Amino acid sequence: MKGLIHIYTGDGKGKTTAAVGLVIRAVGQKLKCCFISFHKNPEKYSYGEYKILKKLNVKTYHFAKCCPYFDKKVNVGKVKKEVKNAVEFIKTKIFKQKFNIVVLDEILVCVREKFLEVEELVDLLKSKPEQLELILTGQSSKEIVEVLSQKVDYITFMQKLKHPYDIGVIRRKGIEY
Repeated sequence: MKGLIHIYTGDGKGKTTAAVGLVIRAVGQKLKCCFISFHKNPEKYSYGEYKILKKLNVKTYHFAKCCPYFDKKVNVGKVKKEVKNAVEFIKTKIFKQKFNIVVLDEILVCVREKFLEVEELVDLLKSKPEQLELILTGQSSKEIVEVLSQKVDYITFMQKLKHPYDIGVIRRKGIEY
């Protein structure tokens, strides 16, 4: 079976949640999954999804754990190098394993924030094993999605109509992380 490429993007809630749901569904069907995140630090924030993925024996990796968008003290050059090293790791290690599904959570943020050029992401997509289902998540620009649209099979856009962040409600344990 040929693996397809998904994009979950937009300014609405649910991109990572959709990817986690797909992985849980796949594990229930005995598929081998890998979940790779960018700009999320599970040591600092106790993300509930990683606890469950670990219990389900889903291999998880975390790269560029900080994002200058949220933490202005972060060294942008260091983050860029971490992202490039992660992409090389994905190509040379992850894509060589027999995963059925690989999620690259927030990789579109890497492109949006210019830690990774869109052409580098396209190159990564081209190196995907044929049978691998690949999921890309993250808030992105219309221009980036337009470039990627010719290379992917699904594009799901989560649109925010209303969100508690807009009135100052901070993220809540078990709901947003």
